[in-house]
Formats: sequence, structure tokens, C-alpha cells
Amino acid sequence: MGRRIKEDAILITGIGGRLGRLLVRRLHRHEKLIGIDTVPFEDAPKDVITYKVDLRRRQAEDIFRRHRIKAVIHLGILHSRRQRSAIRHSINVVGTQMLLSYCERYNIPKAVILSSANVYGPRPGNPQFLKEDTPLLGSESYYALRDLVSVDMVSQSFFWKHPEVETVILRPVHIVGRLDNSPSNYLRQSIIPTVMGFDPMMQLIHEEDVVQGIHRALIPGLRGVFNLSGPGTAPLRQVLKVAGKTALPVPLPIMNAGLRLAWRMRLSSYTPPEIQRLRYICTVDDSLARDVLRFDPKYSLEETLEYLSELRLASPGSENVIPEVRRRRRKSPESDA
Repeated sequence: MGRRIKEDAILITGIGGRLGRLLVRRLHRHEKLIGIDTVPFEDAPKDVITYKVDLRRRQAEDIFRRHRIKAVIHLGILHSRRQRSAIRHSINVVGTQMLLSYCERYNIPKAVILSSANVYGPRPGNPQFLKEDTPLLGSESYYALRDLVSVDMVSQSFFWKHPEVETVILRPVHIVGRLDNSPSNYLRQSIIPTVMGFDPMMQLIHEEDVVQGIHRALIPGLRGVFNLSGPGTAPLRQVLKVAGKTALPVPLPIMNAGLRLAWRMRLSSYTPPEIQRLRYICTVDDSLARDVLRFDPKYSLEETLEYLSELRLASPGSENVIPEVRRRRRKSPESDA
């Protein structure tokens, strides 16, 4: 099972993913870290202990027995749309339930769960900004979100049943960066299809700002559910204009039919229900995170899109392909609205 850490350590699930690696880079010089993932993290820093373990297996509990853990950060959520729903549900929901049961059993003081603002769901009747107590209706129109909504609800239930554990649930908006996710892949295209007649308001957040939010959630004494967003909200067409992309408006029936065909033929990674995100708003109110977590996103919309345009998708360990993006100091929080 590897060497034993005698000091209090932070355990990170999904440590081999992009956000996990960024979090390691941020924390490992001043925190003892333990990582769990089903894929190896071969180039992990030498001071980080990693385990290739499935959360649903007994070996995962052995890690809690072996080490002194002061906090758990749960990033290990499977988002593959082509994975069978039963398998995805088992990995995500059952895995999260097992992890939280270990937190209870071994008296872990802090648990941070990374959810998503997508759990609210894009809907025609949504208000301008959604607060943390908004019903989670994302799975009604998008079946692939069912297990993510379940993970969020399981975590909320744990939050209320176990006040002795400082549970923090983070719901970031569309994360943009060197990730293999829908928002980043969508914005990487040179010609980007939109739904004719629709121009929903959009919120993006830089991957480094998500890591900052996770780091802030580790502060002792903090607990609760928090929306995370980057600075500013803009219509989709303006986002594409700032990104220097060409928008291609497509009638809804044609886009639906084309995407269904492309999905069946495995020519697209996008599922037809995702079109809803290009039609209706799902923007969040992040004031609670700013007030309680003191979360302050460092990257403007322009900087986030510039960052995306200057990098290319590469293997998770290839950090050298990321160019440095020149930072511009914001004049005031209001200037990004």
C-alpha cells in the first residue's frame, strides 16, 4: 500500500485528471497529499503518495485506516457520455457514497465535493441568476446528468446528517482550460454552430480559478454549498466574438437531426440534449462564494478565452504545452459585469 504518512494529509480522488494535477501543483509544497485514481499518476511529485484504487473496493478503505487524513477532496467523477448509465452510476454515485461513509467512519474533519452548476439545468423559465437553493432539475432534459445530480444530492444529505464533518459542495459554471470537456471542446472549434434565434447568457470559469475555489474550501470552519463563476456574464454570440470564432447559426430541427446522426455514427462527442445549453440560460449567483469563501476569480472572460486559444489539448502530464497568458489587472469587480 506504499509508505505511510504520519502527518495529517489531504486525500484527493481523481488526482490523475487535469484538475487533480493542477491542485497537486498548488498544494504539494505545503501540504501532505495522498491521491486515489483508477489511472496511474506516473509523473506525480515525489512527495505525493498515489494509489491506483477504485473507491468501491476494499483497498480504498485501507487507505483511510493507514493514514491520518484531515480533509478529502472528491474530484473522481466519471463524465464519459458513452459509458453505460449503470456503470457510470455505480462509479459516481456508489463511489461517492462509499467515500462519504469513510469520512464518517474515520472522523475526517473536512470533505470537499466538486459538483457542477449544470445540475440546475438550462430551462426557459430560469431566473437571471440561480442561487444555491434552486431545485436541481438538470437531469430532466439531459439524462447523462442524472448521476451527477445524484452525487450532489447524496453530498447534501451527508451535509445535513453529519454536521461534525465540514462538508463543502462546489458548483462551478462551465470550466474552460486544457480539459477534455464539452465547453472547452466546443470553444476550440474554428466555426461554431449555434441555434438560430437563440443567444443565451453564458458564464465561464478558468480551470485555475476552480482550483483556487477548491483551495479556499479547505479553510477550517467553512461548510455549505457554493456556486463558482468567473467574472462577468455575456451572451453566447459575444463570447464567440471575443474568442475570435465564427458563429454558424443552424435551425433547431437541422441541428437536432444532424447531432443525433453524428452521435450514432460516433462522429461527435456531443449528445443531442446538450443543445439545450445553447438555447436557455443557466447562469448562477456566486455572491455566497465571494462573501463566505472570499473567492475572487483572477481571470476575466477575455483572459480565459485567450488562454484557451493559445493552448492545445495534450496528454494530461504535458504541462510544457501551456503558454503563459499575460495577466491584466482588473480595475474593479464592477468592470467585469
